[in-house]
Amino acid sequence: MASKNMASKSSMAGKTFQRILGHRGLVIGLVLLGVIFAMAIFAPLLSPFDPYDQDLGRRLIPPFWSPKANPAHLLGTDNLGRDYLSRILYGARISLLIGFAVMLISGLIGTTLGLLAGYFGGRVDLAITFLITTRLAIPVVLVALAVVAMIGGSLVVVILVLGLLKWDRIAVVMRAATQQVRGLDYIAAAEAAGASVPRIILKEVLPNVFPQLIVVATVEAASAILLEAALSFLGLGVQPPLPSWGLMIAEAKTMMFFAFWMIAIPGSMLALLVFAINLVGDGLRDLIVPKRRG
Repeated sequence: MASKNMASKSSMAGKTFQRILGHRGLVIGLVLLGVIFAMAIFAPLLSPFDPYDQDLGRRLIPPFWSPKANPAHLLGTDNLGRDYLSRILYGARISLLIGFAVMLISGLIGTTLGLLAGYFGGRVDLAITFLITTRLAIPVVLVALAVVAMIGGSLVVVILVLGLLKWDRIAVVMRAATQQVRGLDYIAAAEAAGASVPRIILKEVLPNVFPQLIVVATVEAASAILLEAALSFLGLGVQPPLPSWGLMIAEAKTMMFFAFWMIAIPGSMLALLVFAINLVGDGLRDLIVPKRRG
């Protein structure tokens, strides 16, 4: 009996792996995301220089494709003489940290509100729906700009502000998904068996709506990374000398006609990261709801 269960589990895992390999977009997204994760994790080993070290005698060295390039600085240096490759590698850490920290905070808030609204309905649903509607009526960018401008920009402030603002879509999805499973037989069976409400929500409802949560959470992570880049570009996000990709673009805007690569390199990395996360989210959606594929 145990061998049959192990065989069935291995066959299911094999089928899932084949489905993943059969989805080209998901594979490309996972590969790109894996490369960026490797850059972030192994940044101390891959970086040829300290990302904070300044050398004005080596400022604005062009990248490797330029005839005036310096082999020691493959991606050149910025206007303070800091190695651009090192700052790009460490910048991956900042972007990934912000994306996943915001996803965690907003996911906890949105999932809790969505589960409560979908399960209890009635006045609880009305109250939470009012909160969601109020939040949707408030522009995220304007509120984030105002709050960060009053408090002051920093990595922790950006994460907290975006995490407390970007829970609305997750709450909407979780509310709808919970309402779909609320009336199913296994929920009624758990209630008839005398299971407590927290146990039903955590053990019966949440595992069945978790796939939808993963999909919407990836979208919110990509959106949070773009918002952080926008805030840093405006000088209200991550503060110098942290190597944020958005901050690197802001620092290079005065040099865009003389050293375009200072904007092109971090901008391309930012676009690749958001593209990879969106590909993964889209692929997960197709695997979870295969009837919508194509």
